[in-house]
Amino acid sequence: MQVVSNTPLVGEEDPDIVAKKFFEQIGYLSKGSNPEIPYKIFNEFFLKHPMKAWYVDEISAKLKTSKPTIYRHLNKLKGFDILEETQVFDESTKQNKKAYRLRYGNIQKAWNFVEAHLKVAIENYGKTVEHLQKLIEKKGRE
Repeated sequence: MQVVSNTPLVGEEDPDIVAKKFFEQIGYLSKGSNPEIPYKIFNEFFLKHPMKAWYVDEISAKLKTSKPTIYRHLNKLKGFDILEETQVFDESTKQNKKAYRLRYGNIQKAWNFVEAHLKVAIENYGKTVEHLQKLIEKKGRE
């Protein structure tokens, strides 16, 4: 577990700057790498259209990049629990198709979901550390 920076960005008024810095803080964007594609995926599709479920084909075509690239970034966002995977009926194929959308259609609500999972994880880590300490102390008494 690594917390790189947790300074609140409340003094900044430009939403693009806030989003980019925040995405770096949580590890979605890597400092020093080209953030264009991952940033566009999250900003152009999920932040600007929070209620819409997006197909990988749509994102790939609009950004003119490969599906594996899109999946790599979507999986990272899914790993944060910010995005959810859903099935949407595709009129063109007349079949249900996998799509992705911002959890709850709202970045703040999605982040609340992330925080709830993090709190549980931290509590569980704490229990493990407590148990480890007891084992170490027990072993020392033997």
